[in-house]
Parts: sequence; C-alpha cells; structure tokens
Amino acid sequence: MILEIKFYGEPVLHQKGKPVTNFGERLRQFSSDMLDTMHDAHGIGLASQQVGEALQFCVVEVPRELEDEPTKCIFDGKATPQDLLMPISMANPLVTTIGNETGTMDEGCLSFPEIRGPVQRILEIRVTYQDLDGNEHILECDGLLARCIQHEVDHLNGTLFIDRMDKKDFAEIKDECRALKRDTRDQRSESSSK
Repeated sequence: MILEIKFYGEPVLHQKGKPVTNFGERLRQFSSDMLDTMHDAHGIGLASQQVGEALQFCVVEVPRELEDEPTKCIFDGKATPQDLLMPISMANPLVTTIGNETGTMDEGCLSFPEIRGPVQRILEIRVTYQDLDGNEHILECDGLLARCIQHEVDHLNGTLFIDRMDKKDFAEIKDECRALKRDTRDQRSESSSK
C-alpha cells in the first residue's frame, strides 16, 4: 500500500522516533508499505517520520549500479555483495563513524520534492540495527549506501538534510524550502477545516 509522504513543514519530520519494541506482522507490513511508497516515489531511502510515524525505523535500497566506484559492504563480519542485502529494513539503527574522512555530495529528500543541496558527511560508517524479527546486525559500508543510511538515521532523530547544510549553500535553496513549508501548512489547514 502506498502511504502519504509528509513534506517539509509537517511537525512529525522534526520528531525523534520512539524505539521499535514490537517485531512481527505489523512491522513487516509497515516495512512493505514503506518500500512500496519509496519505490513509487523513486527514492532510495525512507524514514518512518516521512510517512507520519515517529519511530526508529527506516528502509533503504541502494542498487550497486548507483555507486560511483567499488564499495565496502561488510555484513555481520563478512564481505557481502551490496545487491544481496537490498532492500534493508532497519529498526533502532545506531550509526558510528569509521575514521573521520568526509565528502560532500548533493542530496535530495522525498520530503523536499525537486529540492537538492550539498551535504558533507562521513564517508565510512558502521550501523548496528535490528531486522524485522528483532535480530541484531552490524553493517559496515561506504559510498552512497553509507550516505543514504546517515540521511535516514538523521530523519529518525528529527534532523533534516537542510539542517546539515552549510549556511551559504542553504541560502541558495532557502526560498524554495520556505515556499514548500508554506504550501504544506496551507494544505494541512485546508484538510483540517473540511
């Protein structure tokens, strides 16, 4: 089922998610619906806040062909082809950095249609998370997958990609963001008055 994606201006996008404690059919269905929604919107990641649920839960699917160069992908201690892991449903993910090398790349967000901007992020990460059955896993990765996971985990903590942008870079998209926020609030007001 396709869920409604919340756009910039919706308060839920700034809410820190509650930990996932119930694993089972309901979470499995929610994950499936989120993946359907992400695919329908042509995204590579989606956080629960983006569909109106303040939970520590997200989905990612970064096809290997989107990576610029060979990437590191170590799943539970074993080198694993990235495509074999996709899609990944992550409950209660915790990201730690590996090294301190950073890189800047333009990012977009399904909650900010048509708006993109440069964001600096750590290049290599380790993420500990639980799968749909509550089993814990550790994934070490770099490349676009690492960037995508950091972006989604930020959402789970109420942080948006524009919050990570340099002030000068944000100034270039500020008007577009304000217009989107205004449109979102206007639509919410219209819906509540019906």
